[in-house]
Amino acid sequence: MIGLLYDVHGNLPALEAVAADARAAGAQRWILGGDYALFGGWPAETVARLRELEPAVWIRGNGERWTADPGSAPGDAVVQGAIAAAREALGHELVDDLASLPFSCPYDRTLVCHGSPVSDVRSFLPEPAEDEAELLAGVEAARVLFGHTHLPFARRSAAGDVELANPSSVGMPFDGDPRAAYALLGDDGRIEHRRVAYDHAASAARVRELGGDWSPVVAERIERARMDV
Repeated sequence: MIGLLYDVHGNLPALEAVAADARAAGAQRWILGGDYALFGGWPAETVARLRELEPAVWIRGNGERWTADPGSAPGDAVVQGAIAAAREALGHELVDDLASLPFSCPYDRTLVCHGSPVSDVRSFLPEPAEDEAELLAGVEAARVLFGHTHLPFARRSAAGDVELANPSSVGMPFDGDPRAAYALLGDDGRIEHRRVAYDHAASAARVRELGGDWSPVVAERIERARMDV
């Protein structure tokens, strides 16, 4: 059994809840899909806890890339403020280590990526979009495992030849359900989406305590489990 953990976003209590649930369900290995620290109240502590999950496959997300290279990220106050806070909390060495993780990784018959096989910010939605064929061009894997949109779903591609699976977000789901989200990959190849209750209000309060223009927006996203706040 493999725990599929994506988009933790520095939310240590959510990670602790998910890790305990996954181990209780039989998880012995892990796939870690990027966006580990940015936007959270416990950036360094979250990465340290993730490093205790072994054996694990790690890839980077846009969060790791943006934190190492703020100029590549959107210029709005929320994103840039969160990046500055994450850089200070993580330190230069850890920022560089996370940014050096691979963009994607093949795993058995699955391609592990963050957004899509061609981008860490362009991704898939629960319903096919016009660019889906472009995002999957050249993919030979039977399944693409990804995150980024913080929405839990699994479906066949529009062409029907690839399974698309998003475990959602451990630390900041965007489907209106504030419980921590992740998935398990069973020995039979099936993916099980799971939700775990934790004190999301306390995680939001921790982010607010950090101050800055970015923190109230992110705190409300944790509370409401929505992006449009």
